[in-house]
Amino acid sequence: MNWFLRFIAIVAVLSASISSATANPKRIMILQSSGQNFKPWSEYVKGFRQELERQSPIPIEVQSFPVVIASGSESAENRLAEYLNALFSSHPPDLIVAFGAPAAAFAQRHRRDLFPSTPMLLTAIDQRRVQQMNVTENDTVVAVWIDVPALFENILKVLPRTKTIAVVIGSSPNEQFWVQEMKNQLEPLKGRVDLLFWNELSFEEILKQAATLPKDSAIFWIQPQIDVTGAVHEGERALKRLYAVANSPIFSHDDSFFAGEIVGGPMTSVSQGSQTAAAVAAKILGGTKPRAIETPVLQYGPAKYDWRELRRWAIPESRLPKGSEILFREPTLWELYRWQILAICAAVLSQAAMITGLLYQRRRRFLAEVQARQRMSELARINRYSMAGELCTSIAHELNQPLGAILLNAETMEQMLRSSRLSDATELLGIVSEIRRDDERAGKVLQHIRSLVRRVPIDVKPLDLNEVVSETLDFLSSLAIARKVQIRHSLAELPLPVKGDYTQLQQVLLNLVVNALDATAHKAVNERVITVQTKRSDNWAEFSTADTGPGVPPEQLSKIFEPFFSTKPNGMGMGLSIARTIVEFHGGIINIQNRSSGGAIVIVRLPLIR
Repeated sequence: MNWFLRFIAIVAVLSASISSATANPKRIMILQSSGQNFKPWSEYVKGFRQELERQSPIPIEVQSFPVVIASGSESAENRLAEYLNALFSSHPPDLIVAFGAPAAAFAQRHRRDLFPSTPMLLTAIDQRRVQQMNVTENDTVVAVWIDVPALFENILKVLPRTKTIAVVIGSSPNEQFWVQEMKNQLEPLKGRVDLLFWNELSFEEILKQAATLPKDSAIFWIQPQIDVTGAVHEGERALKRLYAVANSPIFSHDDSFFAGEIVGGPMTSVSQGSQTAAAVAAKILGGTKPRAIETPVLQYGPAKYDWRELRRWAIPESRLPKGSEILFREPTLWELYRWQILAICAAVLSQAAMITGLLYQRRRRFLAEVQARQRMSELARINRYSMAGELCTSIAHELNQPLGAILLNAETMEQMLRSSRLSDATELLGIVSEIRRDDERAGKVLQHIRSLVRRVPIDVKPLDLNEVVSETLDFLSSLAIARKVQIRHSLAELPLPVKGDYTQLQQVLLNLVVNALDATAHKAVNERVITVQTKRSDNWAEFSTADTGPGVPPEQLSKIFEPFFSTKPNGMGMGLSIARTIVEFHGGIINIQNRSSGGAIVIVRLPLIR
C-alpha cells in the first residue's frame, strides 16, 4: 500500500502544479520599435508570438506596446515608462522583450524603473547597437549582423554597370546612426559608384528623385522610420509607393520586405530571428537565467531573389551567387501540365508510330501491287502470244485474201502496160484503188497481230467499249469462219464510255470468245453459235459472251477464275484468271453462269464515265 499512497501523492502534486500554471499564465511585455505595424519589427513580433506559442509548454499572455518617441522628447519617454510601471504595478511581467534598437535603447535607459528584476530579451537588433548599451546580467540578446559591404557588393554583382546607388532612409536617431555607419563601411566604393543618401528629404521628395534617377542606377531600401518632416511611415504602403514610381531596381537588407518589390540578395531572416528569440524566451520562462544563455550573432542566410524582378530588369541567373534561392518563379507549362503533356506526347507518338506503320504497309502494298501488275502484264502478254499461235491459221487466211488480190491486180496491170495499146486510164485507176484497199486490209491484220503480241506499258484512257468489241470481233471473224462458228453480236445504240487500257480490254474479250469457240467445238455445225452483246446497266457498261457449249459443271463454277484451273484437257488455266485480274484492275466485275438453254454466259461490267 505504501507505493500506492506515494503514487497518489505524486499525482496530486503534479495536478496542483498544472492547475496553478493554468490559473497563472506567464505574462510577457513586448516593446516594439516605432509602431505596431512598422516593418521589419512588426514581422519579427508576429513570428515570435507564433513560435513561442508553439515552443512553450507554459501558457503565456502577451501584451505589446509601441515605442514611438521623437528625438529629444525626454518627457514623452518618461511618461511612457511611468505608464508601463503603473500598468504592471500589481503584477509585474515575467519577461520583457524589446524588438529593434529604438525599443531596446528605451528599455535600457529605464531599466531601473522598468522592473529591474524581470528578465529582458533584446532581439531584432544589430550587434553594433548592442555594444553601445549597458546590458545587465538579467538581460540577454539575440542580435543580428548587417553586413553592409556585402549588400552593396551584391548590387554591383547582379548589375555590374551600376554607377549610382540611392539609399532610402529617414532622419531619426537610429537612422542617423546607420547613415554614418554605412558611409564608413562603404568608403572603399568611392570612385567606383556614387552613393546618394536621401535621409534629409521628405518622402514625397524621395519619390520624385526615385522617378528621375540616371541610367544604370539602383535603390537601397531602409524603411524611413521618421523622415525629415517628422512623418512616420509604417506598413508596406511606403515601399509600394516607391516601387510604383521608381525607374531603377530596389534592394533591401531584410527579407520582411521581400514580397514583390525587392530584387533580392543576402538578407537577414525574419523566420530565423523569430525562432531563435522564441527559443530563448521559452528557456527564460522555464527558469533559465538570462546570463546563462549565449546566442551566436545571426548572419545572412543564402541569398534569395524574386524571379519576377529578375525578369523585369533583365538580370540573368548566371550573375547570381552560387547557392542562391529563386522564389516566385512562375511554373512552366511542363511543371503545370507535366502528366497531361506526357499523355499527349504518348498519344502523338503512338499515333505517329501507327501512321508510320500504316504508311509502311501502304508502301509495301503499293510495291506489291506494282509487282503484281507487272507480273500480270507479263502473264497477259504470254497469254496473248499463246492466243496468237492459236490464231495463226485464221491470220494466214486473212492475209492470203488481200495478198492474192494484190498479186492478181498487179499482174493485170503489168499485162495492160506491156500491151501495145493502153486501155482507158480509168481502168488503171480502179486497179490501183483495189490494190490500195487490199494493202490496207493486210496492214490492219498485221497491226492487230502486232498490238496483240507487243510489250507496251499500261495506258489507261477514256474509250468506247462498243468500239473495242466491234474491232475485236472483226479480228476474230476469220477464226470463227475457219472453225465454222457463227458469231452474232448486238451492240448498244449509244456509246459506252469507260476508262481503261485498250489492249487489255481487247485481250479479255479475245479470251472469252476463244473459250466460247473451244466450248462449241464438239457441237454440230449448225449449233455452233456465240452471241456477243453490249448494253448499259445503270452506271455500268456491260458486255457478255454466250455460247451453246456444254456449260460449266456447277461444282466448278466457284473455281473457274482461279489460277491454273481449267475445264479443258490441255488448258493452262490462266486465261480466265488473267481476264478477272484485268477486269478488277479496271474497277469492274466479271461473272460466269450456266444458261438454262445450255452453254455458259460470261458477263463483264465496267464503270461508266461521264
